[in-house]
Amino acid sequence: MELLKEIWQTAQRNKLRTTLTGFAVAWGIFMLIVLLGAGNGLINANLKQSEDLLSNSMMVFGGTTTKPYQGMREGRNINLQTRDITTTERDFKEHIDEVGALYSTSATISNGEEYISTSITGVYPNHTKIEKMELLYGRFINEIDQQEKRKVLVLSNKQASELQPKDYPSLMGRYVKVGDFAFQVVGIYKDREEGQSEAYSAYATVKGIFGANTSNAGNIEYTFHGLPTEKANEEFEKDYRRRLNANHQAHPEDESAVWLWNRYTQSLQMEQGIAIIRTALWIVGLFTLLSGIVGVSNIMLITVKERTHEFGIRKAIGAKPWSILRLIIVESVIITTFFGYVGMVLGVATNEYMDATIGHETIDTGLFKATMFLNPTVGLDVCIEATMVMVIAGTIAGLIPAYKASRIRPIEALRAD
Repeated sequence: MELLKEIWQTAQRNKLRTTLTGFAVAWGIFMLIVLLGAGNGLINANLKQSEDLLSNSMMVFGGTTTKPYQGMREGRNINLQTRDITTTERDFKEHIDEVGALYSTSATISNGEEYISTSITGVYPNHTKIEKMELLYGRFINEIDQQEKRKVLVLSNKQASELQPKDYPSLMGRYVKVGDFAFQVVGIYKDREEGQSEAYSAYATVKGIFGANTSNAGNIEYTFHGLPTEKANEEFEKDYRRRLNANHQAHPEDESAVWLWNRYTQSLQMEQGIAIIRTALWIVGLFTLLSGIVGVSNIMLITVKERTHEFGIRKAIGAKPWSILRLIIVESVIITTFFGYVGMVLGVATNEYMDATIGHETIDTGLFKATMFLNPTVGLDVCIEATMVMVIAGTIAGLIPAYKASRIRPIEALRAD
């Protein structure tokens, strides 16, 4: 107790020195936690947007040729056809699991006097696996719907609430009009903030009713396996594109004739980018922490030098070297721990403030909405570890000059300037 009282009195006599020491400690920890929190906010937002899509899946779109081939000029529009689906299913069984397709069209859906203008997309049953939709009521499109070309419909909860404002779940099992046709509502899924809401039906149904050009297959989507590296994916894409280009008399190496969206490659690249960001944040944060440690070290050295006379008098009247050593170390630990805790609390509070403000904002591009900042927080373990690092560093910073002070002879200490 006497030791703590003495440390308090010393701090009171040297308010500026104590404040500077505390600020260096608190600022280092505060900046580390805020930097990591801001970085986590950006990373979490990207992860949230990608987790709704199955990573080992691919979408295929028709494009425009950029190279002349077999007497044909560049600039031809390529529409995927039924034979492209057949080629995908037949020639790539080694890696491709389930093949599906999407055919979209604009339509007006009405329920009595209520109506909406939206996009209706015909899909295969595997679509819900690829896009990981959350069904609130009913079911998604199944194989029987596809085989029998059933007029069934799956709506988003937002679409359903516009068609039946008072009680949208009551739409389940009822018939609504899609254009001039009656479709039965068999499912309602949770609307996503990102992207436009779509109504879904069986691919064969939508293509059969609305497909003016029967050879146009829309877009292709499928899941795959056995391609663990970027190189393996690049080789697969090259071979796959070459085969589909051949169906349309396009140059084998024309990457614009058929567009591939490989979500697995995108996921690998994102993981690499996230790893780089995390490393950069830690490096910057640790250098900030290091600046605090250097500040503590310098101030502790000055502190010992200023108190050299005091230590000389203590030793002259019988104080043991250990008592001087203990005094400086305990003072260093208490100051570092207290202000380290202050820095940690302020850092956590700042992260919580960011989460409560910009952490819930979305950017509306017109085509889709995206969350750019999500959950900018740092785990409690990281906060405690950062504080402990500063405490240990502060202790070591005080230990070196304290050891020198405890070894100095009283006569030398009393003569010191």
